[in-house]
Amino acid sequence: MRVVAKIGTSSLTDQLGVIDGEVIEALCEQLAQLRALGHEVVLVSSGAVSAGVAALGLRARPNDVVTLQAISAAGQSRLMEHYNRALGRHGLVAAQVLLVPHDFVDRRQYLHARRTLLRLLELGCIPIANENDALASDEIRYGDNDRIAALVAHNVAADMLVLLTDTPGLYTADPRTDPSAALVEVVAADDPLLSVAATASGSNRGSGGMASKLSAARMASWSGVRAIIADASRPNVLVDAVSGVSVGTTFLPSSRNLPARKLWIGFATNVEGALVVDDGACRALLERGTSLLPAGIVDVLGDFVEGDVVEVRGPIGQVIARGITLSDADVLRAIRGKRTTDLPAHVAHEAIHRDDLMVLR
Repeated sequence: MRVVAKIGTSSLTDQLGVIDGEVIEALCEQLAQLRALGHEVVLVSSGAVSAGVAALGLRARPNDVVTLQAISAAGQSRLMEHYNRALGRHGLVAAQVLLVPHDFVDRRQYLHARRTLLRLLELGCIPIANENDALASDEIRYGDNDRIAALVAHNVAADMLVLLTDTPGLYTADPRTDPSAALVEVVAADDPLLSVAATASGSNRGSGGMASKLSAARMASWSGVRAIIADASRPNVLVDAVSGVSVGTTFLPSSRNLPARKLWIGFATNVEGALVVDDGACRALLERGTSLLPAGIVDVLGDFVEGDVVEVRGPIGQVIARGITLSDADVLRAIRGKRTTDLPAHVAHEAIHRDDLMVLR
């Protein structure tokens, strides 16, 4: 079995942001067990920024992008020191792989990343992937390794994605405030996975939270990959998950097999604005999978430029899709509602091409 496991910052560090060596030792022991059983494992590990905060003696995690990028470079090497040492005790080699969303959007980069990861697995390595925070431009402000892990699972055609966090799984309510909250053990592929209210982040040391894990689980499900959210502190959690033991919340795979580019558009990008469409355009997008034409647009919200990702909203404001625009917001405002034959020759005749449109409903 090919497995992608992701562990978050809050599970790897203490309250001061210092990397907990015992957690990494326990995790690497499980990785070694899985390798001994014949499984292939890619680990997606957060913790670089938080480790950098501790290494530099900062009192709190900064908020500005430049400082976050700088301290992630200081923390990443320290994070890998722990993995190198822990995996080395089992005769395994850790291989650092730093990724950005562009690696999943550009087809050549996507295939290059795939070849590299698969070759590392063939060589018997444990790839340790992380977002390349030190060089990222926009991603560090909204990115998180949950979505990166889902994209990696898609990239290497994994059988399972295990998201290890500081909670036992998805609950019917917030268990910290509602004593009646119950653990959801299985989520079917056709359930609206993102309809459950979830907090953006459970700690001030990480960038994810349950909301991003639900998004990652949905991405995995729509890739045909079974996803599990489980408590990183549960003994033998990763080995048990791969063995089929119920360890948290399992998200069953869908029959969909979406390309990575559409998954990235739908779940792993900043949204810069919105296009409101009429009933006819809404039906065309949902039922026929067409491109979005200016004729179906009734309103343009936000200030975006060509190449940005925007939401597509139906007549009553419901989000039905996301896509990459072919024109600036001002241009679309000027041509909204116009038929293709009435558009100037120099203007794109599609607002969003169907290849760059991810239908969410």
